[in-house]
Amino acid sequence: MRLWLRASAMLLALVGAPLALAQDRPPEHTTGWPEMISGDSGVEGLESGPELQRGRTPQAMLADQRRLTAALAALQPERKGVVDAYVVSIALDSDPVFAREARESARVLARRYDAEGRTLVFAGPDGRGGRTLPVGSISTLTLALARIAEVMDRNQDVLVLYLTSHGAPDAGLAYHDGDQGFGILSPARFAAILDGLGIRNRLLLLSACYSGAFVPRLMSDTTAILTAASASRSSFGCRAENDWTFFGDALVNHALRKAQPLADAAAEARQTIIGWERAGRLDPSMPQVTIGDAVATWLAPLETRMPKAATAPVGAPATDALKP
Repeated sequence: MRLWLRASAMLLALVGAPLALAQDRPPEHTTGWPEMISGDSGVEGLESGPELQRGRTPQAMLADQRRLTAALAALQPERKGVVDAYVVSIALDSDPVFAREARESARVLARRYDAEGRTLVFAGPDGRGGRTLPVGSISTLTLALARIAEVMDRNQDVLVLYLTSHGAPDAGLAYHDGDQGFGILSPARFAAILDGLGIRNRLLLLSACYSGAFVPRLMSDTTAILTAASASRSSFGCRAENDWTFFGDALVNHALRKAQPLADAAAEARQTIIGWERAGRLDPSMPQVTIGDAVATWLAPLETRMPKAATAPVGAPATDALKP
């Protein structure tokens, strides 16, 4: 079962990938969360989306800032008269399954939605020697969205966001990078960022426990949102050794590789996940799919340009964890 964090004065620690000195290995979660709220504010104290960095070396901070600056500078502007997709794929946790999922999801979504030169990937080391990328964080995501808002035509173009991490009940998505980065991205904060930037056309794919909590705050007539679980359920497959979560494997690694409409891909993925959970005797995660009435205005042009040939799934199946 995917780990979850309960919001309190001291959030519980997450257990992650093995500690290793090699630069291409993910950092380990070894300590508890720092105190990020105080008094009796409870969950409400997390609505603003607190983020904390501690103990990261100046050299590492500078190197990552340079990678981020280069990635944002390379983002291509929109094309006049063309509905362009801007893809962001981000892992907010240093457990390497999220890095692997974010990296491959970026490739699948960029191909599907004709987003070469308009794709950003933020993920820590994947433990498999993948190239060094800007690390995912709440600040990184916010800056990336601000840059996309600058270069896109907000009346025409589309944000395609794939976000993979752990989830916190009654709080949001958990940002946890080893022992150095911590935070919560709440539904209220995420909605404020998108709305404040004027990004109205959006396909949001959220792979995390309890991610259904984002649907009421992010939904609009021009938004399609797919989540790995309902607001009250865990999702599965986030073991550090995995290549995919259940949601990522079913939706991205299988359904979205095919030239089928988004609604059909979502239905296929949902049925696949239900089958896997039944086979593993797991409590249903209840993935959520909500597509706004005006989504077709931007989705239809994108799907017209989809590649006709499917690509083959990659990586070990997420269900390998269910094998005895």
